[in-house]
Amino acid sequence: MLEFLFTVILFLVVIAGVVLGIPMIRRFLVSNHILKLFRTMLPQISQTEQEALDAGTVWWEGDLFSGKPDWKKLLAYPKPQLTAEEQAFLDGPVEQLCAMLDEWKITHELKDLPPEVWQFIKDKGFFSLIIPKEYGGYGFSALAHSEVVMKMGSRSGTAAVTVMVPNSLGPAELLLHYGTEQQKNHYLPRLAKGLEVPCFALTSPEAGSDAGAMPDFAVVCRGEFEGQSDVLGMKVTWDKRYITLGPVATLLGLAFRLHDPDRLLGREVDLGITLALIPTRTPGVNIGRRHYPLNGAFQNGPNWGKEVFIPMDWVIGGQEGVGQGWRMLMNCLAAGRAISLPATSVGAAKLAARTSGAYGRVRTQFKTPIGYFEGVEEALARIAGNTYMMDAARVMTAGAVDLGEKPSVVSAIVKYHLTERGRQAVNDAMDVHGGKGICIGPRNYLGRTYQQIPVSITVEGANILTRNMIIFGQGAIRCHPFLLKEVNAAHDQDKDRASLAFDEALVGHVKFSLRNTFNSVFYALFGAYLKDNSPENCHPETTVYYRQLARFSASFACIADIALMILGGSLKRRERLSARLGDILSMMYLCTTTLKRFEDDGRPVSDLPLLHWSMQDALYRLQQAFDEFLVNFPGHVAFKCVLRALVFPLGKRCQPPTDKLSHDVARILMEPGAVRDRLTSGIFVPVADGEPLADLEQALQCVIECAVIEAKLREAVKSKRIPAQGDEQIAQAQQQGIISAAEAEQLHKLKELRGRVIKVDDFPADLGNDAQQRSGGHSGGESARSGSIDAGRRDEQEMTRVKATEADEEAELAHLSREDISQYITAQP
Repeated sequence: MLEFLFTVILFLVVIAGVVLGIPMIRRFLVSNHILKLFRTMLPQISQTEQEALDAGTVWWEGDLFSGKPDWKKLLAYPKPQLTAEEQAFLDGPVEQLCAMLDEWKITHELKDLPPEVWQFIKDKGFFSLIIPKEYGGYGFSALAHSEVVMKMGSRSGTAAVTVMVPNSLGPAELLLHYGTEQQKNHYLPRLAKGLEVPCFALTSPEAGSDAGAMPDFAVVCRGEFEGQSDVLGMKVTWDKRYITLGPVATLLGLAFRLHDPDRLLGREVDLGITLALIPTRTPGVNIGRRHYPLNGAFQNGPNWGKEVFIPMDWVIGGQEGVGQGWRMLMNCLAAGRAISLPATSVGAAKLAARTSGAYGRVRTQFKTPIGYFEGVEEALARIAGNTYMMDAARVMTAGAVDLGEKPSVVSAIVKYHLTERGRQAVNDAMDVHGGKGICIGPRNYLGRTYQQIPVSITVEGANILTRNMIIFGQGAIRCHPFLLKEVNAAHDQDKDRASLAFDEALVGHVKFSLRNTFNSVFYALFGAYLKDNSPENCHPETTVYYRQLARFSASFACIADIALMILGGSLKRRERLSARLGDILSMMYLCTTTLKRFEDDGRPVSDLPLLHWSMQDALYRLQQAFDEFLVNFPGHVAFKCVLRALVFPLGKRCQPPTDKLSHDVARILMEPGAVRDRLTSGIFVPVADGEPLADLEQALQCVIECAVIEAKLREAVKSKRIPAQGDEQIAQAQQQGIISAAEAEQLHKLKELRGRVIKVDDFPADLGNDAQQRSGGHSGGESARSGSIDAGRRDEQEMTRVKATEADEEAELAHLSREDISQYITAQP
C-alpha cells in the first residue's frame, strides 16, 4: 500500500514537473489560461495613468519591495555632499538673504517681499540654481537646492516658496529636459539673470488632484501673428488658479489638451496634453487678483485666456512635444517633488527643534524648566526624533536625484511623510511654547510657519491622495519585480509575444511569492539570529534594526502579493488598505535612510538616542500598519488568521520608545552642544541684536552657565539664609558672600534675557490702524527694530510686570516642595 501511494505521488510530481518545466506545455496548459483571467481582473488604465506609471525610475524602494533588501547596496551609495562652491553660496548669498528677511513685516505689513529682496534674489541668481552654467546658472546639485530651500524655509516661508518654485516643476526644469535648442538658448539665460519671472499653470477650478481631466484646451489652426499671416499655431482657452508667482510672472508655462479637428498636423484629432511657454504680455492673457493662502505672502493667483493665438514653436519641445505634456510633467515631478517640499518641511522641523528645546530650558514654572516635565519631554522627544529621520530621508533622496535617478515612488513617500512629520513637529513646538506660540507678532518665530504648514500638505499632490492612491498604487506596479511585466504582457496585442512574456514573468512571480511566504515566517521566528540579514561590520546597536527590516520586507512582499492576487483591480478602490500598504513601504524607506545617515555621519555614539527613538517609533508604526491591514482585509476569519500567522507568528513584538529614551532625547534639545547643532544644522540662526531667536540662543547659553549659581541661590533661600524676594535675593546673596559680584551680574543678565524670551507682542485696541500696529514690538528688520518711544515704554513696563510676577510666584512657591506641585496646580482656577 505504501509503495503504491509513493508511486502515485512520484507520478504526480513527474507530471507536474513536465507541465511546469517545459515552457511550451506550461504555456498551453497553464499560463495562457491565467493570462486570460488576468486580463479580466486588470482595472482600466487611462493614458495619463499609464504615463504616470511609466514615469521616473525605480531605486532603493525596489529592494524593499523585493523581500530581500541588499544592505551592501544601501551602504555603498555615496554620501551626498556639497561642493565648495555650493557651500560658499549657502554661507554667502543665502545667509545674507536670510538676514534681510523679516517675515512679520513681509506677511503683515507689505504682504510681499520688499523690493530690495526681490532685486537681491534676481541679482544673486536664486532663480537659476538648477540652470547649467553654460546658460548662466549655477548648475547646483539637488542636495544644494534642498539646502538652500531648507535654510530659507527656516527663516521665511514666503521667500522659500518664491525661490523654490522656479527651481522645481516649472519652465526651467521642463526646458532643460524637453525644450528645443532655440528655446533653451533664448529662455534659460534670461531666467538665470532674473529677466524673466516664471510660473507654471496646471491646476484648474474643475481639475485639482485629477489634473489629467483638465478642461483647458487648444485647437490647432493657422492665424496671424506679429504681422505674419498663415502662421501654424493654436488658439488656447484656459482658466487656471493657485498659480505660484502667477501675479508677477513674465513667462507663463501652461498645460492644456490639444485638438486638431482639421488634422493640420496629420495626426489624430485628440493630440493629448501639451505644454507651452507664453509671455504674459501676449494679447489675451489675463492675470487675475492674488490668492492669500493662510497669510502666506508669496505671490499666487489665477490666470485665464480665451482663444489666445500662439505659434506652434511656443510648445515646449516644438511640434515634436505636442501631446507629450503629461509625460514631461510626470518625469519632472518624479524628481522635483523629492526636493522642495521635503526641504521646507525639514527646515520647519529643525526650527521647531532648536527653539522648543531652548525655550523648554529657559522658560520655568514651579521653579523648574518646563522641558523637565514629562509631558513636555514627550513632545520634545517627538520633535527631535522626527527631525532626525526627516533630515536623513531628505539628504538620501536628494542624493538619489544627484545619482541620476527620478524616483517617483520615493518622491511621493518623502513628500507625504516629511510634510506630515513637519506638521507634527511644528504642532508639538506650539504646544511647548504655549501662549508664546499663539500670540502672533514680530517676536513670534513659529506662528507664520504654523499657519502655512497646510500649504505644503496640499500642493504637488494633496497628502490624502498621495497616501491613499499613489505610494502603494504606483509602487506596487513600479517596484514589484514581475507585476509590471505581467501588466505589459496583458496589454500587448501580439498574441504570441504576450504569451511568452507573461509566462516568463509568471514563473518568476510564483518563485518570488513562495520565497517571501517562507521567509516571512522563517525570519519572524529566527531572523534575529541570521547574520545575512544585516550588513557586515555594522554598529552593534543597529544590527537588530537591519534584521527587523529584512523580516518586514519579506512579510510586506508576501502580503502585497496576496492582496493583489485576491483583490486584483479592486485594490485600487480600497484606498485605506492601499494606504496601509503604502505606510509599510514608507516606514521601511524612512528607516533605511536613518540607518544610512548614522553610517554616513561616522556612527557618532552621541546620536544613538536619536537613532533609537526614530527607529523604534517607525518600526512600531510599521507594525501597526500591518495589524490594521490584517484586521480590515476582507475574507473569512480563518483565512485572516492564516495571514496573521504569516506576518506575526510570535505576535507583535515591536514596542514604541520608552519614557527613559524619550527623556534622553529631550535633554539633547535642551543642552547646547554638537548633537543639538548636528540635528539642526543648515537652518538660519540669527545673531543680530533684537532678533527673537538670537535672544533665545543667548538665554539658553546663559541659563546653562548660571545653573550652579541658581542652585546656590535656591539652597540659600530654602535654608532661610536669604529672606528677601525677587531681585533683592541676588543682592543679599552677594552681600552674604554666597555668590560673587560676577555671579550676581550673570543672574541679572539671565533675568533680563529670560524676560525678553517669554515676552509676547501686544497691539492697540484699534487693530484697524496699521500705523499703530507697526509701532509695537520689534523684529529682525531694521525698521521694525527701531520701534518707537511708546513701544520702548511698553517694553519697559512689560519687563517690570514680568519681574514682579516672578517675584510673587517665587514668594508663593518658596514653601512648596516638588511633591506639592501637583496639588498646587490642581488648586489653581
